[in-house]
Amino acid sequence: MSRRTPLPPPPPPAHLRSWPDRAALLADRAGVLAYLGGRSLGPAALVLFWALVLGVQFGWALVGEVLVAIANGSDDPFSVMIAVPVLAVGLGALITAGVFLGLSVRKERAMRGLMTQWAALDSDPEGDARLRMAGRSLSWLLTSFAAGATGLWIAFVVPATAERGEDTYMEVAYAMGAGTVLWIAGLIGVARAVGHYRWAVRLVVPAAAH
Repeated sequence: MSRRTPLPPPPPPAHLRSWPDRAALLADRAGVLAYLGGRSLGPAALVLFWALVLGVQFGWALVGEVLVAIANGSDDPFSVMIAVPVLAVGLGALITAGVFLGLSVRKERAMRGLMTQWAALDSDPEGDARLRMAGRSLSWLLTSFAAGATGLWIAFVVPATAERGEDTYMEVAYAMGAGTVLWIAGLIGVARAVGHYRWAVRLVVPAAAH
């Protein structure tokens, strides 16, 4: 499915529901939940998410290279002629990837809201057990944790080990920015994986436990 495919509509209000029986309702409910869960945690979503993160990192890398070059005193005309288009490309990539990353987070929230609404229609613990998607949740969790840990290491260790006279403020700022991007992306990914798994586990808890 294309990421531009519209999301399913929310369930109809109680007075407009026309399912012939509970089996039909559960079938539609299961289909929508499985579709939204797969779209949220599927391989395509994982690849798109990290591609956008890489896009942000690529843009920041180009911007950082220009800033570091300026800080190091590279102000000859030839360097300036190269720096201007590189800075423009870097800012374009940074802003574009950042905007699309923000839109993907907003769409994820919309999908989570739809899943909650459809799940509230009825209870089907046996069928809902398949919605845990443990393997996909684990993939998101592991990649996000690795990225977040790497980002934290870069953001804190590089400034702590910087030496006066050898590392410029711009170089340290560039490293902190790159680390922060990874750290935030890791938090987003971990939140998505853990949030989905906890939501799915709550679905299969027997009603008597509530």
